[in-house]
Amino acid sequence: MQGQSQQQAYDRGITIFSPDGRLYQVEYAREAVKRGTASIGIRAADGVVLAVDKRIRSPLMERSSVEKLHKADDHIGIASAGHVADARQLIDFARRNAQVNQLRFGEPIGVETLTKDVTDHIQQYTQIGGARPFGVALIIGGIDADGEPRLFETDPSGTPYEWKALAVGADRGEVRDYLEEHYDEGIDLDDAVGLALSALGSVNDDALRPEAVGLATVGLDDREFSRLADDEVEDYLVDLDLLADEEAAEGDDETGDETTEE
Repeated sequence: MQGQSQQQAYDRGITIFSPDGRLYQVEYAREAVKRGTASIGIRAADGVVLAVDKRIRSPLMERSSVEKLHKADDHIGIASAGHVADARQLIDFARRNAQVNQLRFGEPIGVETLTKDVTDHIQQYTQIGGARPFGVALIIGGIDADGEPRLFETDPSGTPYEWKALAVGADRGEVRDYLEEHYDEGIDLDDAVGLALSALGSVNDDALRPEAVGLATVGLDDREFSRLADDEVEDYLVDLDLLADEEAAEGDDETGDETTEE
């Protein structure tokens, strides 16, 4: 009985390490991220691309209300996977920090600096009793003041990772394998958009709908976060032969995801 109660304590308490050094609640938070639909980030030579799978649960839902892409500052965008409410809290935190940095120092915040501010905040929730970790992973991408594109991932443990290309959420392993096979460090922004869509298509039977995909870029020319409209996404899908037909679209709407993760 004593061993069983200790196991339950390791399992339920965020401030208690298991004998093998694990925090179970952090691992459960990572599982929540895996339940969210896929998000992809790609660093190009002249910018960064963020792409998300915006799965719609019902044809009655307003598509604009499904938000997985967010503008943190003029030069930084964020994509999320996991619990939507957790993502919204972290993105609000990131936006506040970006504005504070601008007001305090008179310059845009660095991508790495903002990422570490967010992960420091996340880490606090891995050591406070009565709180749970954030069940979300963020992809933070943008252009630094020196003109260098940067791409980072935040983990529920509060650890930042820098990537050339990455995926979070459902099918992460398959998407990452696709990116490892096709990514090239000299890729330009336009080709990076095509690579992101192709990677999403690789786990969606090579059939995507423009309204079910979110795309945003931060280019080196203007250093501005910019969302691609549905017609622009459709043009890319047609060129890549990834555009889903109407029958497939109707079927997807009827069998949409019923979870609270995105």
